[in-house]
Amino acid sequence: MPSSTPPAVRKQIAQGKPDPLYLIVGDDDAEMSRLAAEFGSLIEDDLRAFNVERLYATDKGVTGASIAEAARLLPMMAERRVVIVLRAEKLLKPKRRARIEEALVEDGDDDPVGDGDGLEAYVSRPEPRTVLVFVASDVDRSRRLTKLLAKAATVVECWGLKEAKDARIDLRQVARRAEQLVRQSVTESGRQIDPAAARLLAERAGGDIGRLRGDLERLLLYSAGADEITVADARAVVSPESSQDDWAVTNAIQNGDAAEALKQLALALDAGAVPYMVLGQLGWFAREKLDPRRVPRAIEALFQTDVDLKSSGGDPRVLLERLVVELCRPR
Repeated sequence: MPSSTPPAVRKQIAQGKPDPLYLIVGDDDAEMSRLAAEFGSLIEDDLRAFNVERLYATDKGVTGASIAEAARLLPMMAERRVVIVLRAEKLLKPKRRARIEEALVEDGDDDPVGDGDGLEAYVSRPEPRTVLVFVASDVDRSRRLTKLLAKAATVVECWGLKEAKDARIDLRQVARRAEQLVRQSVTESGRQIDPAAARLLAERAGGDIGRLRGDLERLLLYSAGADEITVADARAVVSPESSQDDWAVTNAIQNGDAAEALKQLALALDAGAVPYMVLGQLGWFAREKLDPRRVPRAIEALFQTDVDLKSSGGDPRVLLERLVVELCRPR
């Protein structure tokens, strides 16, 4: 199938006419995460828990065969089923590939990572009532499974401020794209921005789409209520003193300050933090930094939140807020 763009895919979703297979690849994590989440809207709210399944290719037990099995399940009381495979680079661009290949070639297996047979068979003949979405930071285009996906799936590339992954970087062109993205986002919010303020954000990003989106989200939040965003607003947001502390949430939890932890969580999510990455950070904190006496209850809460996120068991923001409050509770 030909490649597509996020707006074109959103139009398919809005019309209720999705393709059976999608491969979303790129370095724009926020855009890819939002686009993948929007596939859930194909299912009615009350039925998403039964018909929307999120799998992490990095999780133990998630293999090509198990993904194919999940995709072949019939939808329950709905027209279709949605299966989203996150961190799919584990299947499509595995690490230490050469070493694994050498070991498996000796055993006569010419397709080493990812239980290719089951998944390759599915990609060749996908279920018409299932929408299977792969989300990957990168892929190895020489792999057989990737080649099959490139032919059968709708490929959506999200390389942020670049036209393509291997496109030659022209700093002036990147800066123009960054400014354009800032102006477009501000216009969509119903406001205007001083051109100098847009340039300031673009210069601060330096070609990093993640930083640009984070600064932009904070700027929109900081200037809420104002019709025009000024250079002073932009400077207040991108100054070193105002940069978002990646560990502000866990620091507040460690201090037992639930109100501050919730505030910092809101700032992180509003700045474009991906809920699953926030959950991973909280999991590391619970295992490595939390009082050992509190770990069992914390792990139980983390596990339940993980299950709820993967099964669309609630709004991700609310689920994370509930988890943060639980982690802040004294023993």
